[in-house]
Amino acid sequence: MLSSNKAVSVQGVVKNFGKIRALDKVGIEINEGIIFGLIGPNGAGKTTLLRILATLLKQDEGVVRVFGYDLPENRVLVRRYISYLPEDAGLYSRLTGWENLYYYAMLYYGRTTRALEVAEVGAKISGLSERDLSRKTSEYSKGMVRRVAIARTLMIGSRLVILDEPTSGLDVFSAYAIRKILKEYSRNNSVTIILSSHNMIEVEDLCDEVALINKGRIIVQDSPKELIHTYGGKNLEEVFISLAGEGL
Repeated sequence: MLSSNKAVSVQGVVKNFGKIRALDKVGIEINEGIIFGLIGPNGAGKTTLLRILATLLKQDEGVVRVFGYDLPENRVLVRRYISYLPEDAGLYSRLTGWENLYYYAMLYYGRTTRALEVAEVGAKISGLSERDLSRKTSEYSKGMVRRVAIARTLMIGSRLVILDEPTSGLDVFSAYAIRKILKEYSRNNSVTIILSSHNMIEVEDLCDEVALINKGRIIVQDSPKELIHTYGGKNLEEVFISLAGEGL
């Protein structure tokens, strides 16, 4: 791997969908080993940027580097180092929670002892009981589905984990459980986590650094604490409203 203390470097990135400009000269820098939040309203460009970082879309203009490798030229190589969980990702409903974890591990390691070990790691990350993991996921709540899906994404041990709206639509207890999983995993492993959210209060609690995006443009990037201090808001939500304007 190329030597770089930056997990992600994005410079002047543009992405168009027909006449719609989803990203407009976007630039961000993300250090390794942090939880980074990309926050903004629906339609701001969050998912588009994450899909570019996940090698699923190609930018129209600009430079994108992941661990020093240019995208999309090195997308096959970069995929070895990343895991991506889209907002609408689900589980195989006819399988149990455990079987979902083991099946995903087998995609990487085949039917081996290593796959079993990785699935066990996923079971622990999920925080679900052995009884819950032995149930078919068709019986799960949305929060339980999301916990297994996130555990499945983290257990592989990727250096960069990309999560699109990981707590979207969850009740307060399930969202809290997800945040706890991410905090503990980040603290115990040398991994960079990038997540998108429109819940700015939640991101304020979870992320080391954030970038505020609106209408395809990055407004500002810094730690939540520094943004609140610099712009004088009570919280990150107030900072965003003051910077982006009321007409969101």
